[in-house]
Amino acid sequence: MLTQAEKGLAFRALHERDNPFIIPNPWDIGTARLLAHLGFEALATTSAGYAFSVGRRDSTIHRPEMLAHVAAIASATDLPVSADLENGYGDSPEVVAETITLAAATGIAGGSIEDRRADGEIYDVTLAADRVRAAAEVGRSLPFRFTLTARAENYLVGRPDLKDTISRLQAYQEAGADVLYAPGLASKDDISAVVRSVNRPVNVIMGMQGVRLSLSELGAIGVKRVSVGSALSRAALGAFLSAAREMREHGTFTFAEQAVSYHDISALFT
Repeated sequence: MLTQAEKGLAFRALHERDNPFIIPNPWDIGTARLLAHLGFEALATTSAGYAFSVGRRDSTIHRPEMLAHVAAIASATDLPVSADLENGYGDSPEVVAETITLAAATGIAGGSIEDRRADGEIYDVTLAADRVRAAAEVGRSLPFRFTLTARAENYLVGRPDLKDTISRLQAYQEAGADVLYAPGLASKDDISAVVRSVNRPVNVIMGMQGVRLSLSELGAIGVKRVSVGSALSRAALGAFLSAAREMREHGTFTFAEQAVSYHDISALFT
């Protein structure tokens, strides 16, 4: 197994390549190992995907439980893992700093902090930048290369304000973020404008409703990293619900024709 220091360096190097990379989001140990088997180079946790897997809504998992989940994913493979740390589990910069310290002990190579409060409102940009600064200071003090991602959540809460989103990302860049991320950007032009406006690697999410771009198209406009959030989890749950409804409503089992065979899936875990 690679050391945490080796994972930290490998993860940072992925952001420095000319071409972008996909960082898929497993929601448990099994899906983490399957993604590693398929040849992906890094993983990111998904707070929503994990919450769904334990029968909860997103943003209802408390910090100790989430950190235990993050530790399980980080130890499941040899790949670098970036943790979805939501808003840092508290409003103050001090709590965010404490969360980064605790998360670093789970074996991750990096993590993300949102600028959205627990009630869904967006933090004032000054406080939001102070929170990123506190996280970045902890990250720089760690004995391995920690990659901090700062998220601007405007578009996810119904505030599609590109100008404010860019201003926020620029403030988080100045506060020390290593990667910048505004989930939910609505168009190729918006993504391109964000990339041009900052000088840090930009993460873009695919798999949401709206913009549909390939990895090569995203690379052409300068995106460095592509995640999918809870999309893989929702795709799996969609297949599960479709199969369950077929059984319940029609009494048939044709869904099994599309299922991976027992022997094939079992072989992937050996």
